[in-house]
Amino acid sequence: MEAHCPQCDLPMQWESGHFHCGPCHADFQQTALCPDCQKPLQTLKACGAVDYFCQNGHGMISKKRVVFSYSPYGR
Repeated sequence: MEAHCPQCDLPMQWESGHFHCGPCHADFQQTALCPDCQKPLQTLKACGAVDYFCQNGHGMISKKRVVFSYSPYGR
């Protein structure tokens, strides 16, 4: 999956737990959101697989349906 900068829409690089946009000199944190309620999803990792669970009544969410948002890192 390629992440694009929310400011300039260019691809970002993964660096030490966050995304970095070279042209903007900005760092971003990625958050997985439920497509139904727009609230953060719980990320479940096991045996190399990543799954997403909505704790607000929508249950397991397919990776194809997850909405990713990017916010400034460290704020």
